[in-house]
Amino acid sequence: GDGEPVEVGHPGRPRQGARRGFAGRRARGRAGASAMAATASLVRYNNPVLVSTTKGKKGGEAKKTAGKKLPPVEIGGKELTQTEDILNSILPPKEWTKNGQLWVQYVSSTPATRLDVVNLQEQLDQKLQQRQARETGICPIREELYAQCFDELIRQVTINCAERGLLLLRVRDEIRMTIAAYQTLYESSIAFGMRKALMAEQRKSELEARIKHLRGEKMQLEEQVTELETKCTEIEQTAKERKEEEEAKHKEEVEFLKETNEQLKKNLESLLSAPKK
Repeated sequence: GDGEPVEVGHPGRPRQGARRGFAGRRARGRAGASAMAATASLVRYNNPVLVSTTKGKKGGEAKKTAGKKLPPVEIGGKELTQTEDILNSILPPKEWTKNGQLWVQYVSSTPATRLDVVNLQEQLDQKLQQRQARETGICPIREELYAQCFDELIRQVTINCAERGLLLLRVRDEIRMTIAAYQTLYESSIAFGMRKALMAEQRKSELEARIKHLRGEKMQLEEQVTELETKCTEIEQTAKERKEEEEAKHKEEVEFLKETNEQLKKNLESLLSAPKK
């Protein structure tokens, strides 16, 4: 019924019970294709429809058939209404191939009740818990489930008011575009930071090599300073000894000259004091 959500391809059976049934046995026919197409999605879809059979065709023809635009589908003998066209443009139909058969599954155009919204919330909480989504921070699982939930809300709103659904679609696309811009900015900032870190590491290596080189030069200069100081000390010592030797020699010469002068003086006095004949 409309009051209780059911698994696609199993009318009247709750989703949780259908999941247990799929785990226990393989579904057959259209039910098996439905389980393959739309499992673990919060968006409600109609039963899958067989579009074409590609079994027995060549690979090129099969790809060409699968790549063509899907023909208009009639449900219950009636062509799709404008609301269904809008729903298909907002939430494109799913396509898959099984056993050489091309299946397509359109989004459901059944109006949602208050109980459907409550069940949607319960299913969201259940899937968040089952898939162990993080409660805070960046979590791709939580982002995916909330995106499915928002798409299901857009589907429900579009059925009642197509204009409101299209406006919600614009809001969703704007949010996704903003998030994508932030992701691009984050990735570029990470790349910029990595480049700066590599440049800093390279610069650090260069500076360390230069510091090592300068320390080697410093040691060489210190050795030269020590050697020159030793030479200066030796030169000063040699000069001091030479000076002392010269002073001693000069003093001896002065003493010798003084003695010679005294001797000559005495000789002169003696000559002058001698009586004349």
